[in-house]
Amino acid sequence: MGTSHSQETDLCTDLDSGSDVRPPKPAPFSDIDLNQWRSYSEIITDSLWLLGARDSSSVHSAEYWGNFVPQIPHQAIRRFTKQGETVIDGFLGLGTTLIECKRLGRHGVGVELVREVAERAKDFVCQADNPYKVITEVLTADSREPSTAEQLKQLLPDGKAELLILHPPYHDIIKFSELTQDLSNMSSEEEFLREFGRVVDNLRPLLRKNRYLVLVIGDYYSAGKWCPLGFHTMEEVLKRDFRLKSICIKDIQSNRGKRNQENLWRYRALRHGFYIFKHEYIMFFQKGDR
Repeated sequence: MGTSHSQETDLCTDLDSGSDVRPPKPAPFSDIDLNQWRSYSEIITDSLWLLGARDSSSVHSAEYWGNFVPQIPHQAIRRFTKQGETVIDGFLGLGTTLIECKRLGRHGVGVELVREVAERAKDFVCQADNPYKVITEVLTADSREPSTAEQLKQLLPDGKAELLILHPPYHDIIKFSELTQDLSNMSSEEEFLREFGRVVDNLRPLLRKNRYLVLVIGDYYSAGKWCPLGFHTMEEVLKRDFRLKSICIKDIQSNRGKRNQENLWRYRALRHGFYIFKHEYIMFFQKGDR
């Protein structure tokens, strides 16, 4: 059915009256007041994320290869959780997600496989201000293992969380440890995808129905060809009864491996017929009813 003129007028009036004093109209899964929608200019709603420099506020550290920028969990937490709800990060690294949880008033639990990295993450997270008195926990564990899911379940209200963030290794681009369980040490992309699927299988039951999974991932080159790892991991999530809601593209401002080598990489690209990676994906999925 079409929209009547009066309905269109009502809609325009509603959108243009963001400054009116009215009872809050909460957005789904967040603290955003839709009656004040104009006041949230800092929240991204476009699929192209030009984030600029890495947020260096709070106690965030860029010392660890593969850490995502704090703006990513910040945006995801603002859009898809409310204060007092709980976030799981299945590949915690140096604790970026948990630091943002403390800043935004969400409880958070992170899983990190490498013990030395987990201990460093605990230090950073403990140093972060905690104005909302939330609880954060760092588990040194394997996100694929059922015992890890059981540990997480004991830490979650009603055994459930409202947001799941996954930022796995981009296959073997960076070796994060010598551990055989480390996804960056998988012998092939097929093995990597199978083990990544185990992570999703293991953590999926901990996410509340209809709530969001955020996958941060990039592609890579191997043997002279582009390997679309982002879309392959997307398919692994979709196999497990998630609905794809958005694919966002984030610009990469700098890369430690290419730092101060821009001219060299430009020459290589021209010589060998490829393009230099300057983006990665932030994919948003909603849990289905399975």
